Amino acid sequence: MTEDAKPTKIMYVAEATAHGGRDGYVTSQDGQVDVRLAMPPALGGDGNGTNPEQLFAAGYSACFHNALVLVGRRAGYDLSGSTVAAKVGIGPNRAHGYGLAVALNVSLPLVDQELAARLVDGAHQVCPYSNATRGNIDVSIVLS
Repeated sequence: MTEDAKPTKIMYVAEATAHGGRDGYVTSQDGQVDVRLAMPPALGGDGNGTNPEQLFAAGYSACFHNALVLVGRRAGYDLSGSTVAAKVGIGPNRAHGYGLAVALNVSLPLVDQELAARLVDGAHQVCPYSNATRGNIDVSIVLS
């Protein structure tokens, strides 16, 4: 992470604890999150719970969408009806570990494609998830 991407002031800290890894559960300190975890069938599990990739996809899509709305509002645009869907893939990497890849699908029905592209580029610079993953995870963004 570059120095420019690091926070200069921490405004909020989320706390969560995993119990049992991918076949356990995770809770947040404030009780808002309390979910069962399970390996997805594609990775040999029963799929009877959520998994870290789904949680990451939910967090990234929500965070990116918020950044997009913020960038749009600052530029004077109404982004009503916009959505951001995230796909998070996991697989082996060359270092004999595992890596992630993210695909964001952004829908901005009230603006033209050229403006949408500029707003998405701006959101990608503002979003904390984008700043944290830049250079570490392959992130593709598609406008639909």
